[in-house]
Amino acid sequence: GEVQTLAGRAVTTPERTAFDIGRRALPRSAVARLDALARATGFTVDSVLGIAACHRGARGLRQLETVLELVDPGAQSPRESYLRLLLIEAGLPRPHTQIPVFGVDGLPIAYLDMGWPDLMVGVEYDGDHHRLDRQQYLKDIRRLEILERLGWLIVRVVAEDRPAEIVRRVRCALEARRSS
Repeated sequence: GEVQTLAGRAVTTPERTAFDIGRRALPRSAVARLDALARATGFTVDSVLGIAACHRGARGLRQLETVLELVDPGAQSPRESYLRLLLIEAGLPRPHTQIPVFGVDGLPIAYLDMGWPDLMVGVEYDGDHHRLDRQQYLKDIRRLEILERLGWLIVRVVAEDRPAEIVRRVRCALEARRSS
């Protein structure tokens, strides 16, 4: 039950693949990989734990359990996964991912990478395509204006930002919202 056939080849199931990645990869890397695998395949944590129950005594089961607690298929890139882990490891509340923001007509106008909808604080990771693609850059400017008009406080993060600075900025945004 841990192997399937795809395109005429025997491969492990997504759950078995998650079992192996979660036990063997470095924890942060494992979470990022499992986020992507969960997004692509829809595997559930419970299904992976079911496989783990069939392999008691296998190496890395404690790490697997820890990693699975952090898996979130809402991450759309490894950088988003690492950013989410940074915030969690800093002691901030676990952010929601792919937060829909609705316009006055009730239709979604944006999906935020992560954040805290109750406080209307979002965190967006801007990869190079946000800077290099002129159309994307312009779209991002207009999108941010709309989000701010709707009352959202957005913290934008780029690769060059230092972890401590990211945490400080997000913490300040959360504190500003809690005190208002």
